[in-house]
Amino acid sequence: MPREFTPKVITANALMQGDVVYLADNDQWTRHLEDAAILTDEADAALRLLLAQARSAEVVGVYLADVTAEGGTPAPTHFREDFRRTGPSNYFHGKQAEAR
Repeated sequence: MPREFTPKVITANALMQGDVVYLADNDQWTRHLEDAAILTDEADAALRLLLAQARSAEVVGVYLADVTAEGGTPAPTHFREDFRRTGPSNYFHGKQAEAR
């Protein structure tokens, strides 16, 4: 029996900077998970994933990541995605430096 489709976001790495990015509703890449489009329809997610993967001049490693959609804001369901979202593990780099 096939699994039920759960909410997802499209994520990748920006080609030039290497930052984790997410696809927003306007089909632009954002560095903030809270701005990502939450995909709840499997066919729509598959189509948008294919279109995002074709943007190889902008991003690499495009894939669907599981999220919860409580309150309309995506939150990661797996440790890996939570780790990617917060930026490098060295404290004063990337997104973590901006949070200071």
